[in-house]
Amino acid sequence: MTRAVRGAIQLAENSAAAIERAGARLVTEILQANGIAENHLVSIVFSMTEDLTAANPATGLRRTGFASTPLFCTQEARIDGALPRVIRALVTFDSLERRAAVPVYLDGAEALRPDLGDTNPPSAAANSPSTTRNPPPKAHGGRA
Repeated sequence: MTRAVRGAIQLAENSAAAIERAGARLVTEILQANGIAENHLVSIVFSMTEDLTAANPATGLRRTGFASTPLFCTQEARIDGALPRVIRALVTFDSLERRAAVPVYLDGAEALRPDLGDTNPPSAAANSPSTTRNPPPKAHGGRA
């Protein structure tokens, strides 16, 4: 069965290095949290807020492998008050398991989905010292 899981990461800056690093990290943590092997991937779609212009997150992911996975990047719709400097990912994969997918929101992007609470698995957070664990801010615009 084909399934999908989402995630997002907020960046501190608009630089090629930050965007490429964040794209690779986000996908890696989504795959780890959900036990998805690269050979089970169907495709990955990235979106970025309009203030991220220095690079494409797929470039960073390609540098870590993923040569046979179709990757696509698009710009998020412009929403007044939306959280700035955010990369989102939609990972589509094949799986025989029916367990719920675990979304991964990192480094401030948790504010996009306060309804999920702290869904980031301990293993992902333990390996990522910059993962934000604070409650989401009260004022934010846009949803994931």
